[in-house]
Formats: sequence, structure tokens, C-alpha cells
Amino acid sequence: MYRIREVDPQDDEIAETLDELHQVTFCDGTRVPDFEQGYWWIAFHGAKPVAFAGVVPSTHVANAGYLCRVGVVMQHCGHGLQVRLTRALEARARRVGWSAIVSDTTDRVISANNFIRQGYRLFEPALPWAWPHTLYWRKALI
Repeated sequence: MYRIREVDPQDDEIAETLDELHQVTFCDGTRVPDFEQGYWWIAFHGAKPVAFAGVVPSTHVANAGYLCRVGVVMQHCGHGLQVRLTRALEARARRVGWSAIVSDTTDRVISANNFIRQGYRLFEPALPWAWPHTLYWRKALI
């Protein structure tokens, strides 16, 4: 059984847990986000943290949240955690009043397919913010 909860990254223990989950799920050296910005969730299997997600205000799209991270520990992949975490942050984004969520992917086919299944659509931002081979995703929340 998995349980997802929104967490307060101002709490040192939570910040440490988010950092550890980031290190385990993004082994490729992806930059660690500023956990003090935006909203963050952790998925637990029992008492053990096994996945996390975060959304921050977009600096590239007006009135939108930027889904900046979703990471699932390999042994817990395939249980729908990425989808459940994304739903949780979309609900928060609606409460905040954002009209959309935007994100990006590069070579993570599973993540791209999860975006498609959840109603995200490819879009071309006026000012691309990532790598030349990046795919940009947007989902309207209204």
C-alpha cells in the first residue's frame, strides 16, 4: 500500500529525505532542485519514502506551475506512483489558481507516455528553456 502526502521542505528531515530520493532516482547528476520553492510530495510504502514530486511557479509560462521533478525509486516503478503524484500536484495547482501545468522531458519515454495518458499535450514555448532535443508538455487545468 502506498500513501502520498504533501510535505513541508522547511522541515530539515523532510528536506533531507527529498534530497536522498533525488539522488537515488536521478543518478545521472541532474541538478538538485531548490526544495524550498513550490510544493512537494513524498510517496511512502509503509513508513519508507519511495517517490517524490514537486511543482514550482513557472518562470516561462504565465499563470502556470512547472512540474520540475517526479522521481520513483526503481523497485517501486510500475505501481502508478508517477501518475498519482502528478494528480496530487495538479490538485494543488488548481487550488493555487494556476491555469496550467507545464513540464519537459528528454529521453524518458515512460515519463512522456505518462504525460500523454494524463492529458498533457506537446507544445512549443515561445522561449524554450531546456536542451535542443527537449519535448515540452502542457496541461490546461481550467
